[in-house]
Formats: sequence, C-alpha cells, structure tokens
Amino acid sequence: NSSEASPSFLLAGLPGLEGAQCWLSIPLCSAYVLAVAGNGAVLLAVRLEPGLHAPMYLFLCMLAAVDLALATATVPRTLSFYWFGSREIGLGACLLQMFLIHALSAVESAVLLAMAVDRYVAICHPLRHAAVLTTGTTAKVGLLALARGVVFFLPLPLLLLPLPFCGPRALSHSFCLHQDVMNLACANTTPSVVYGLTAILLVMGLDALLICLSYLLILRAVLRLAAWRERLKVFSTCIAHICVVLAFYVPLIGLSVVHRFGKDLAPLVHVIMGNVYILVPAVLNPIIYGVRTKQIQRRIL
Repeated sequence: NSSEASPSFLLAGLPGLEGAQCWLSIPLCSAYVLAVAGNGAVLLAVRLEPGLHAPMYLFLCMLAAVDLALATATVPRTLSFYWFGSREIGLGACLLQMFLIHALSAVESAVLLAMAVDRYVAICHPLRHAAVLTTGTTAKVGLLALARGVVFFLPLPLLLLPLPFCGPRALSHSFCLHQDVMNLACANTTPSVVYGLTAILLVMGLDALLICLSYLLILRAVLRLAAWRERLKVFSTCIAHICVVLAFYVPLIGLSVVHRFGKDLAPLVHVIMGNVYILVPAVLNPIIYGVRTKQIQRRIL
C-alpha cells in the first residue's frame, strides 16, 4: 500500500551494456565536467570584462546559467545510478526533475529568441540598438523568460501527480521526461497529452518560428548591401548564434522524433538521444562563443 501511495520509477541504464556501465559513464562525466567548466568560465569572463557588459553577452550569461542548471538537474543523478546502482527514483523527485528539464528548456528557447532579436536590431536598426536593448530591458527579458517557463510547464507535473501508475514503471531515459512518465500512467492521460503538446507548440514552436523570421529579415537587410565583403562581415556576427540555435533545436527535434516514431528502435538509442539533448548545448555553447569572441578568449586564458 505504501508503494502504491508513493510510486517510484526505474531509470534506464545502457541496455545490453550493463557490465560496462561504470566505464561507459566516464564520457558522460567528462562531458558534464566540460559543460560546468566551460559555462562557468563564460560567466566569469563576462563578469570580469567590462567590454562584454552588452545585451548579447548578458544573454549569453543567461544561456550559460540555464545550461549549468539543466545539466546539474540530470547528470549527477544519472551518474549515481551508473556508479552506485541507485536506479530507483521517487515520484516527487521524478516530477521535480521533469519540471526543471522542461521549464529550463523553455527558458533557453526564450533566451535564444532574445539573442536573435538582438542581432536583428543591431543589423537592421543599428542607431536604435543602444536605446532599445538597454541593461534594464535585458534583465526584464530574462525574468520574463523564466516566468514563462515556470507558468507554462508547472501544470505538467501537477496533471501527472494524482494519476495512478502501474506495471514495471521503467523509464526509457536516464532521467524523467513528461511523455516518458505519462506513458506509465494507468489512467486517462488525454488532458496531460493535450496540454503538453500545446505548451511545446506555444513555447518552443513559436520561438523557433520567430527566430527564423528574425533571420529572414536579417538576410534581407544583408543582401541589400552592395559589396560581398561587407555582406560577409555583417552576417559573420550571427554565425555563433546560428550554431547555438542549431545545437539546441536539432537534439530537441531528434528526441521528439525518437519519442514519436522510434518505438521499434533499440532502447539504447533513446538513452543516447536523451543525453545528447541535455549535454550537447551545454558543452558546445561556451566553445562556440569562446572561439568567436576574442574578449572571452583573453579572459578565459
């Protein structure tokens, strides 16, 4: 009765590779350490370099903080399973982790949209850039992004909390995701399905469309320039942001496709795609901006 009142779930390991799980967790741990060191270095570099106290780099700080929080909400728990065999996770801890993953992903999506708008204003309306994107405006955008993530994704765990769960309760990832947990419920999950899909479309889907619109406007402005060298110089200021957007949305789309159409795929594919979704942006973002920004390079060195 106690088990039914407070159900628990079983995290997915590395199917077929259980004997080598401890050794195969070393790349995961290394990626996490690299993500923490890289994003921490970016935060410190922007903090110490007065020339980087501009909206674009303040947004980069927000991105680094979100990546740190997202990786820390998932990877240490996964490593404790791989190293110490603690596979079981309680309902409360699972729902909290699920909420953090989805809410922080929504915050990251909003920050990427804000960075795209920053590039649009800087290229298409350069004289108005300093007046439109002030430090105060940047802070308000960050708070709004955080509030939107909490408001849209807090109902997800609340909708799942009262549902009964049955069967083996084995997850297909090494952390808790909404669709994964929802599929284990022994009750009608239609409200949860509808709300989850609506939230994803209104948040990540809308952000992606607006980012594409921003770059279409930027591209139109760049093509109006006469010289090819000038076009390349202007558009090169967007390269780092485009790479960061791809590093976030490509794993997100890949994970969604695996969930929707990958029922016949090997379980290992689900585990790997989940870890890629969490760690690839966190590892790549500081590398991309570190390579593209000389002031960050100097401060890190």
